[in-house]
Amino acid sequence: MYFELKENKPHGTKDDPFSTYHIENAGRSFQIPVHWHDEFEIIYVRSGFLTVSISGESYIGKTGEAFVVSPGNLHLMGSQSGTVDYYTFLFPLKYISFRTDDMLDEKLLEPLNSGHLMICPRVNDTAKELCEQLIEIYEAKNDESESKITTQVRTKIILLQFILEMWKKGFVIENDTSGRNTVEKEMVSYIQQNFTGKISLREFGEQFHLSEKYISRYFKEHFHITLSQYVTYLRLEHAKQLLQDTDIPVTDVAMQSGYQNVSYFIRSFQKAYAVSPLKYRKNNYSR
Repeated sequence: MYFELKENKPHGTKDDPFSTYHIENAGRSFQIPVHWHDEFEIIYVRSGFLTVSISGESYIGKTGEAFVVSPGNLHLMGSQSGTVDYYTFLFPLKYISFRTDDMLDEKLLEPLNSGHLMICPRVNDTAKELCEQLIEIYEAKNDESESKITTQVRTKIILLQFILEMWKKGFVIENDTSGRNTVEKEMVSYIQQNFTGKISLREFGEQFHLSEKYISRYFKEHFHITLSQYVTYLRLEHAKQLLQDTDIPVTDVAMQSGYQNVSYFIRSFQKAYAVSPLKYRKNNYSR
């Protein structure tokens, strides 16, 4: 299984906390494992079909459709065919707040940020035009003829228009799912804190007072991948980060990522990313 999770990295910068990610895969199935973050996220399918799961509800996104992930909601995306082209836009809600404690902040933005309100996950094609405008800004970001301030103003105007459309269409609703992700979040947190060590079904089951058989089925049903696949994904992503940010030997990268067998690590890395660890490091340094 092929994974690519850009959302697992820090989003944006202090000067520009708005982030755009473009994911285009040709012919390879993939799944971005379940995760959550404090930012508001818009997922826009520009072409193809994208499987999206938000707070346990699964959808098939078609060309021109958009989905909304409210802060703190567990979600995942994937494609069986791999022939999908989609964008994700992430930003903290304070990015579009006027911070004046006015009605917009008090009655809408703050309740959205705290989880008391949410936007319906599937908004169909109502946001298509606005998402295309955000893509236009993203593609023109390297154009030095437009200042960064101009870009931010344009972006914020579009995002405020998006929130307005959601409000006018009745997509802003009370959040009745805030307590449903608690166990799932605890599971994900436990794995993220312990993935470099040994995580067995038995130990995992004991941690959450569930049988091995049930925990295996529960994880597959809720996260759409197996426990071992998720652990492998986290280890390989950690290895990628070490290869990218340090010059420690590949043997140490493997050990620090939870692999005791270096040859197995190299094979796993090559299978997942179609490049060896050394080649990945070399390619990254040459950019």
